[in-house]
Amino acid sequence: MIAPPASLDHLTIAALTLEQGVAYVQHALGVVVPSGGAHPLMGTHNCLMQLGEAVFLEIIAPDPSATPKRPRWFSLDAPTMLARQERSPRLISWVVRVDDLGQALSAIDGVAGEAVRVTRGSLSWLISVPPDGSMPFDGAFPTLIEWPAGPHPASRMADLNCRLERLAIDHPDSSRIAEALDDRVTISRGATILLRATIRTPDGPRELT
Repeated sequence: MIAPPASLDHLTIAALTLEQGVAYVQHALGVVVPSGGAHPLMGTHNCLMQLGEAVFLEIIAPDPSATPKRPRWFSLDAPTMLARQERSPRLISWVVRVDDLGQALSAIDGVAGEAVRVTRGSLSWLISVPPDGSMPFDGAFPTLIEWPAGPHPASRMADLNCRLERLAIDHPDSSRIAEALDDRVTISRGATILLRATIRTPDGPRELT
């Protein structure tokens, strides 16, 4: 069980390329998400924007100019994930912020993987990643993250007047998924795994799936 003060941190959309991911979000939300940076360890790069105070949206894709030093996170190397992205970029994961990642992982018996240090430019943080890069419960269980002390990284991201209103998570075995920890998040039993985010945009509410 992930205990407070854990809180929702960000949502992750995976795409075969950043260009495809940005186009997907532009079609869905009507905004163009600007570039973020690269993750040398994982061989990925991203685009980032705020979704509210200390909450953000990430678009992530393999970086064609980099070679990963371990299996990429968020199942990006998995054949099933590649097949999904061939059809369309997808909302694949929700990330929960904790104060002490090591302690949080011990409390849930390593369900979320191991603590891995990742960098993007001068920023360095800890995040939970299984050794094979997979996502527990195919993304229905949250990835855990521990940021360094100081302002939340979202404070330095573009504010395109989009705000997260709701995140709905469906999974056939919802009883084994972590508590929502946030009144914007609901976890329900569903026939298939689905993450669906409702975002308030300048043009009204829109959805990401």
